[in-house]
Amino acid sequence: MTVIVLTNCPAGLRGFLTRWLLEISAGVFIGNPSARVRDVLWAEVQEYADQGRALLAHTANTEQGFTFRTHDHKWHPTDHEGLTLIRRPSESAATRKQPPEGPKPGWSRAAKRRRFGRG
Repeated sequence: MTVIVLTNCPAGLRGFLTRWLLEISAGVFIGNPSARVRDVLWAEVQEYADQGRALLAHTANTEQGFTFRTHDHKWHPTDHEGLTLIRRPSESAATRKQPPEGPKPGWSRAAKRRRFGRG
């Protein structure tokens, strides 16, 4: 079984993949091609994805029973003692969102009551 997930990719690439795989949802393709066809499809996805992201997951003879590949994702697969895990980039203090400190000036009294309760 092979699953390819495309995000923000050209429509032509999606049309290309429908020749061998079934599109069950927007950008989600499944099928059971041979390993050779799967590798050719993945090479085409990497070449024509442009600004988009792509993920390929397929069955394999591993402990997990599957493996996956990514293209232009911030999260990357990492091998950890024979298991493939996803490594997320660490979030810097500057990019963390700060909780709201209170109502912004200019809100109506009704909006303040709805959001922050009476009191």
